[in-house]
Amino acid sequence: MNLDFSDDQKFLQSEARKFLEKEGSINRSRKVLEEKHNTDQDLWNKIVELGWTGIRIPEEYDGLGLGYLELCVVAEELGRFLAPVPFSSSVYLFTEAIIKYANEDVKKEILPKLVSGEIVGTLAVTEDLFAPTISNIKTTSENNIVNGKKIAVADAEIATHSIVVSNSSSGICLRLVDHSSDTVSIEHQDTIDESRGHFSIEYKNSPSILIGDESNGWEFYENLLNQAAVLFSFEQIGGSQASLDMATSYAKERYAFGRQIGSFQAIKHKLADMYVAITLAKSNTYYAAWALSTESSDLSVASATARVSSTKAYQLCSKENIQTHGGNGFTWEYDCHLYYKRSKLLSVNIGSLPNWKEKLVSSLEKSNTY
Repeated sequence: MNLDFSDDQKFLQSEARKFLEKEGSINRSRKVLEEKHNTDQDLWNKIVELGWTGIRIPEEYDGLGLGYLELCVVAEELGRFLAPVPFSSSVYLFTEAIIKYANEDVKKEILPKLVSGEIVGTLAVTEDLFAPTISNIKTTSENNIVNGKKIAVADAEIATHSIVVSNSSSGICLRLVDHSSDTVSIEHQDTIDESRGHFSIEYKNSPSILIGDESNGWEFYENLLNQAAVLFSFEQIGGSQASLDMATSYAKERYAFGRQIGSFQAIKHKLADMYVAITLAKSNTYYAAWALSTESSDLSVASATARVSSTKAYQLCSKENIQTHGGNGFTWEYDCHLYYKRSKLLSVNIGSLPNWKEKLVSSLEKSNTY
């Protein structure tokens, strides 16, 4: 079992880091917040040109035909630099649903356009303030028509299509809806991190295409969540490490009472706690990446473990980064609050921490691990 990345994958990660640093991704995120744009279209266009949107798409559909590990290393860098783009919505969730469950005609139509950036996708699931379950999905789909309202849909404004988790006479199913239809209305919703906009979508007799079959939609959705949890965990690891790096740098440069604040035991302990949390999360996330790339039966346990540990790490690191910066950490001028906001958003983006703890316990029970 190899839980490390290859030289080629590390090179890809290094190049992704150089690109995002050169493009000033963190400053772009700040600008998006200040100008209330919800995404950075210019950065997104450049990411599309680099081919990142086609990392997992087979070459026959104009993609790069690479694997999950390549996607993981890119995800970590996007998290490190707070990229204000719809990458997770369109690539981790929408694209994967098309690759895994769509028929050949839909793949030929949609996948090349995802690579070129002509199509941007998102996944529409949540309908109320509770975690989605089979019983509380009220959006309906009959005769290829979708009706209902979804809330907290990430990047819906920039998305050209959505995959809707809906209820049919045969059960829960996934439906592909084109947003260019006048039967789809989108409304902005306030969130803690407006650099990754969230919206409500109302479908009124919206034409749709079935993805997969009408009876296994919930199983498909849960499989997508397990996959996406690993990728979100890498984003959280990237943000956690950036928070630690910021705190460490500041602790070395800031003086109080004639000494570097990093020499004080209280600051040392904060940095040590951050490091330990990241190391634990990394070990779990790397194992989850291995499970994902090898299609291991341990994926459900591994993804939930990675999600729980990386969420905790990011929440701790982004908070302690603010505390390490003292009064400066609470100001708009410093970047601490950008990571804190992103950590809070990612902690609920595909289900809250309590939800994933429950998933972890359930997965362990099913696998008879304990």
